Amino acid sequence: MNDLEVIERGTVEVLTEDELKDCLKKGPLRVKFGADPTLPDIHLGHTVVLQKLKQFQDLGHKIIFVIGDFTARIGDPSGRMETRKPLSRREVLKNARTYQEQVFKILDRKKTKVVFNSTWLARLTSQDIFNLASKYTVARMLERDDFSLRYRKEHPISIHEFLYPLIQGYDSIVLRADVEIGGTDQKFNMLVGRALQKEYGQKPQVVITMPLLEGTDGTRKMSKTYGNYIGISEPPKEIFGKLMSISDELCLRYWQLLTDISPLALSKMKGDLKKGRLHPREAKKNLAVRIVEMYHGKRAAKEAAKEFEEVFKEKRLPRRIPRVEISKKKVWIVKLLTISKMAKSSSEARRLIQQGAVTLDGERVTDPEKELIVREGAILKVGKRRFVKLIR
Repeated sequence: MNDLEVIERGTVEVLTEDELKDCLKKGPLRVKFGADPTLPDIHLGHTVVLQKLKQFQDLGHKIIFVIGDFTARIGDPSGRMETRKPLSRREVLKNARTYQEQVFKILDRKKTKVVFNSTWLARLTSQDIFNLASKYTVARMLERDDFSLRYRKEHPISIHEFLYPLIQGYDSIVLRADVEIGGTDQKFNMLVGRALQKEYGQKPQVVITMPLLEGTDGTRKMSKTYGNYIGISEPPKEIFGKLMSISDELCLRYWQLLTDISPLALSKMKGDLKKGRLHPREAKKNLAVRIVEMYHGKRAAKEAAKEFEEVFKEKRLPRRIPRVEISKKKVWIVKLLTISKMAKSSSEARRLIQQGAVTLDGERVTDPEKELIVREGAILKVGKRRFVKLIR
């Protein structure tokens, strides 16, 4: 494949292809990707774009990774029916450190320029903001699907949410981006950047959109908000187990979007599955091994596969079970789940119990008010993959 074919493979849109062809003739491109660190972990959904950035790197182009420490405190309205809760600077910077650590599991550190957009956005004066706001109209803002829907349904839209696409677009002006890449939910924001560059006398950036990855539920996009995500820094056995739980239909899409499988090999896999030459479970197992190997190495992938077989096929306990110390023999089940970190809150603990996801020494616990007598070495289990040993 030539450079253009490599870049376009797996994309949803390239706006425009002719402009991209012209850019490629002029040498290395400045490729911008921005991420607001609203949550601490990068999940597989993020890697769809990151893998494309890696392809740009391998072709010799310059990647500018923008950590939106300023824009995160405004809140991206993309795909939202309500205003985002603002984050503190402390929260944003903590999440940003995690992003920096995790992104280089995919990108080449030496070929990536990491910048924080507060560097230039925090210095904007009121006059600068007024000038920027004068470059775009309310009518064009309301062309945005989520804004127009909220307006029709009489859901409030804060003025600062209108400013968000302008502020993100200003990043492209400062960085003189040739290309900006993001998920399909970022198309409007990236097109605003393209329009603003033209207003400021720059050549408009090429906009490349990538598909959004469905979460493990197979319906909504992967997101921590929906609890359907797989974090790339999660323990290997957790990643492996989550991938084994996805639907057969979703398995092929994950192969396509998350790995470097060739179109020919993917087509063959589809045919083998359809004709029964390949069992869906085997396709998922191979996928899980590939993904764990990508982010944790071959040894971790091999151990995760072995443990999955032992725990789920042979019904054995995992070889390594975290130990949790408890001070009392009799413990309220909700408190037991929270102190063992099997639930983040009492409400989550109650929900897990009501869903029938909690067992103690193989006995299902269904009453959220129950107080349990806990023996030394008892095994607390939540769902199919999470175990702790209780030590008094």
